[in-house]
Amino acid sequence: MAWPLRRRPRISGEQGEQGEIFLHRRRVFILPTKAGMGFAVLLLLLLVGATNYNLGLGFALTFLLASCALVDMVLTYRNLGQLHLGAGRAASVFAGEAARFELHLNNRTRRDRYAIGVGFVAANRPPHLAFAAANTLADAPAGGSAALVLTCATEQRGYLAAPPVRLVTRFPLGLFRAWSYWRPDLRVLVYPFPELEAPPLPMTGRTRDHGGGGGGTGSDDFAGIRSYQAGDPMRSLAWRQIARLDLAYGGQLVTKHFERGGADQLVLDFDAMAPTLHLELRLSRMTRWVLDAEQRGLPYALRIGAHDFAAAVGAVHQAACLRALALHGLAPEAA
Repeated sequence: MAWPLRRRPRISGEQGEQGEIFLHRRRVFILPTKAGMGFAVLLLLLLVGATNYNLGLGFALTFLLASCALVDMVLTYRNLGQLHLGAGRAASVFAGEAARFELHLNNRTRRDRYAIGVGFVAANRPPHLAFAAANTLADAPAGGSAALVLTCATEQRGYLAAPPVRLVTRFPLGLFRAWSYWRPDLRVLVYPFPELEAPPLPMTGRTRDHGGGGGGTGSDDFAGIRSYQAGDPMRSLAWRQIARLDLAYGGQLVTKHFERGGADQLVLDFDAMAPTLHLELRLSRMTRWVLDAEQRGLPYALRIGAHDFAAAVGAVHQAACLRALALHGLAPEAA
């Protein structure tokens, strides 16, 4: 009984299947379950007993149960066959977080589909254990669709392709199991893990000479945001940062902080870091600095490899910087 379980595509190192996938009859496999094998033994015993004792009702019961099993086999196959599979979205995550892949089951027939288990297949899982992994159950109504999200652990930065997906169903009686495999054309960008105890931001940008000495508090150069203090003018409140700032970082109200003769801009230069540090540690530290600068509302520039991002702040700038950090030094096929 092991040979049908090996009937899955060779999925290691292959590209995902692009576009919408149709589960035709050559992609769906079906076999009896353990309960189905036990039911077959029961039918055999009933048939032997009815033959030995010439029981008409025994034959009727045996053939009735066998007919139910055949109907269950057809319904189990039809519960999975002729589905259309499509890939959804996959948001970027940091290394160590769970990547979330959105998948869609489109049912364009007039039959409702019930209890379809969908789950990732581990690349190193042997075929005879292919059905041991946990599945996410989904129902697809007639003429409708079902959206579900599967998670996968992340360990390294760079692009992570969605693992192969197995769809399996035992509906309605559980005597048969129908399954199919699918590799969606979907990948997620994994950012470097931000260092937990990183040094403070390297506030070493170029400075302007205002002629009156530096360090005094004034209203010339924006130096970031700080917690609200009694007496701060209302016009200094940083409303954009207030809307998104974590309560653990300065409270609900924050104000813009200005310094006379302060730093022109915050420059995060990858080459300026100590070369003795491990590559991944440097990337992890710069990731933390990018997040800290965004959280404090400080415009920052980033220089790494061929990338030289001008000083800015915002979600688009942060995403571009984190992407450059995630793909730095990786092979073209991994990027």
